[in-house]
Amino acid sequence: MSRVKKWFASMVPTTTNMEGFPAYDRSLEERYLQCLLTNTISNTFYATGYELLQEADRLHDEMLAKNPGFMAKALAFARNEGFMRLQPIFGLTKLTRHPEFKSVFRHVIRIPPDLAEFLTIMKSQGRGEGGRAVKREIAAFLNDMSEYWALKYNGRGRGYNLADMIATSHPVPKDDCRQQLFRWLLGKEADLSELPQIAAYESYKRAATDEERVRLIREGRLHVELVTSAGKPSAEVWNAIVEQLPIFALVRHLNALGRAGVLDGHRHYIEKRLTDSEGLAKAKILPFRFLKAFNEVRIPWVRDALRQSVELTFSNLPDIQGKTAVFLDVSGSMDGDCLQIGSVFALALYKKTKGNGIFWTFDTEVYDPGASLHDSILTQAERIRAMGGTDTSAPVRKLIKDGLKVDNIIMITDEQQNAGSEFYKVLGTYRKKMNPEARCFIVDLAPYHGHMVPPTDSLTHYIFGWSEQVLDYIGLAARGFGGMVERVENLVLGD
Repeated sequence: MSRVKKWFASMVPTTTNMEGFPAYDRSLEERYLQCLLTNTISNTFYATGYELLQEADRLHDEMLAKNPGFMAKALAFARNEGFMRLQPIFGLTKLTRHPEFKSVFRHVIRIPPDLAEFLTIMKSQGRGEGGRAVKREIAAFLNDMSEYWALKYNGRGRGYNLADMIATSHPVPKDDCRQQLFRWLLGKEADLSELPQIAAYESYKRAATDEERVRLIREGRLHVELVTSAGKPSAEVWNAIVEQLPIFALVRHLNALGRAGVLDGHRHYIEKRLTDSEGLAKAKILPFRFLKAFNEVRIPWVRDALRQSVELTFSNLPDIQGKTAVFLDVSGSMDGDCLQIGSVFALALYKKTKGNGIFWTFDTEVYDPGASLHDSILTQAERIRAMGGTDTSAPVRKLIKDGLKVDNIIMITDEQQNAGSEFYKVLGTYRKKMNPEARCFIVDLAPYHGHMVPPTDSLTHYIFGWSEQVLDYIGLAARGFGGMVERVENLVLGD
């Protein structure tokens, strides 16, 4: 049987989307990855936070019962390659009674706020702080904690703080330095002679002059949250902070630095940091972080540097082979973060075609926004706006009407079709008339269930979430790389 005939044999929808339009169930593994990589348990256009939480809880339980090994790898993948936190941590609490818990704990719990979230969820489930195995992993994590972490994350009144974690897990200090660190975190008298950053912070809180504060910031390399928590910084203090901010903190605080009036004095340094391709790659900053800063800061040279940051973020990703059509959903349900982030990714994908591509937006109609290979991604993304309903088949129908043969169709959408012909039927028509080997990539930015294409279609790849791994994956998949589920199955969890 030919590929196209097999396709027609599997066309019967198995479910409906949130709008009641025909849709298809995907495998449990795919639905689980979608939950981990897109579900932030916040209110969305079609579903409430409570509904999403219930769905997530059920999916975690189903995956644990079916395949805890895949679950562990999926949690690690979502936390480290998808850069998501809440759902991987939620899933980890479900895995605590399984041997896989030990292998994945440090892949999910990367920083103290992760551990605080983990303990809060455990307690909300009526499970206290966990059993011996859980406390053993927590104790080992705390024994590896640096001074920097102790200072940065020792907040009070935000659920579990570091003192609470020490009190519940009772870690045995691995050396005297660690013992003094634990004592300080618990509010006890401690010898800070081997803890210079903490000693500098304690002195900073008592400092009477800006000159002394600046000296302590530089000697102790005190990070911005510590300085701002001790009082409103003066311009002189902000100037001392700027050139020791990690790149991620620099991006997050650009607006505050602008309000303090200190950006222009550090122009050369800031431009250099924001356009350092190697530093940006190591920091793994998601493109939407630059977008947020771009929307907040109005200083022209800073915005220009942020434009370059985004271009550099995507510059080393693999090119996409073959003629490629990129379609961006601009319907009303995409408005907000989905559309802003989707616009950045869509334009980055279009640029990777190097002119061998098409870029259209769509709602119930199809639009050509005149995308440029030369204008910056952020400048072009800023002009894209949400509009009407959703007809995901509309851009594929236009390909057929215009007689355009492409090798790859990439659609960035929340999949909530509510008008027009069923997407999968039109895709089948396109393959039959134009290119039977056309690959389709659905980049789903939303947590809803119900998909436009059944899992039997080997030419269609589903991608969930919005990290730059999306583009990396598409570039590889266009060369025959396996599906996202296969990628997770092939992960090896080290110690």
